[in-house]
Amino acid sequence: MKHFSFCLMAAAALLAVSCERGSARLDGMAKDGEMSFSGGRTPGGNQGGGSLAGLVTAGEWNDLAHWPFWSNLMLSQAGQDQEGSEVDFPGLCEDWGFFTNNRVAVAVKNGQGSPVAGAKLVLSRGGLAVWEAVTDNAGRADLWVSLFQKEALPDNAGLSLSVNGEAVSAVPVLTPWNAEADVKLNEVVVASAAPVKLQADIAFIVDATGSMSDEIAFLKADLLDVLNRTTGAQSAIAFRTATVFYRDKGDEYLTRGSDFTDDPRNTVAFIKEQDANGGGDYPEAVHTALEVSLSKLNWDADARTKLAFMLLDAPAHRDHAGVLESLHKSIEAYARQGIRLIPVASSGVDKSTEFMLRFFAIATGGTYVFLTNDSGIGNDHITATVGEYKVEYLGDLIVRLIGEYTK
Repeated sequence: MKHFSFCLMAAAALLAVSCERGSARLDGMAKDGEMSFSGGRTPGGNQGGGSLAGLVTAGEWNDLAHWPFWSNLMLSQAGQDQEGSEVDFPGLCEDWGFFTNNRVAVAVKNGQGSPVAGAKLVLSRGGLAVWEAVTDNAGRADLWVSLFQKEALPDNAGLSLSVNGEAVSAVPVLTPWNAEADVKLNEVVVASAAPVKLQADIAFIVDATGSMSDEIAFLKADLLDVLNRTTGAQSAIAFRTATVFYRDKGDEYLTRGSDFTDDPRNTVAFIKEQDANGGGDYPEAVHTALEVSLSKLNWDADARTKLAFMLLDAPAHRDHAGVLESLHKSIEAYARQGIRLIPVASSGVDKSTEFMLRFFAIATGGTYVFLTNDSGIGNDHITATVGEYKVEYLGDLIVRLIGEYTK
């Protein structure tokens, strides 16, 4: 199993950030700062390691939607957590090689003012493509200049944008890190757009090392219910599911998985055959899991929604040769194919891993999910460095997010 030597960390006290998390809430109910659980569920400890999968609690934070907050973090000096440990937030950009200071936010609509999903965007600089993305169901996508190399662009000279192969006449406007301003949106109107397939491809990428037993138990116990609730609420959408389980070199296996199927029972049946084992050090084969999710899963390029939920509690091997390059290549491919990555940070995640996952979500148009201590289940979870958020049962949160990306 992984070694857990990490302290429970709280939101950093940044020089430039004064946002605090508000009272934790579940189903909108809280009193005097105490959690209130509805539906007859009672939180309890899990010191013996048994699973109470249906009670797992989580929060969600979308950095793309809270750009001034993210900018504050990236522009700050090193801060301290509640244990007094110094956290160098800008330094984490250097560590993982993600620099989000040159953002191009785009919204595509048709002549009637409706959002255009599935539009293929290409951002170029000096005539060379630097980032590609696909609009989501709200017609939105974000593109990046010099994402993997630190560079401050003085202006927009040399930038151009195309939508579905057609050049946009206006020069794209950049959104840099700016703690005082919101996103500068590039709005594009297209005369016509090909219809997309009303289909959602949803993959679950799961760390299957020894410390992930509670999270795998959640998938075994709750995933079929989650998917049934999702499909019931979105009857016009055809859903397909797939999964990739991964460990690390030297374990029983490196990756194993099941390809996309239109019957969620097949995915759940495969998951029920898996267990949590192996993992002798902290980092795991995250980069391999991402590679396999792209090369082995049969994503439908025409699907209106493509999501990958990644449940893990450990980072990639940042210090191994070629790993960062592999991560960057995979994240770039995710964005190019319109696959939005939604990490689910589990117990054991440290601050560096939290930000690795947030970089993944930002670059692919996803959002960051993190398990919380509110249920009393499993090992401690660090306090995410985010603003105010709502505590939800993880199953409910996944249903909500799938609904938001498919509606």
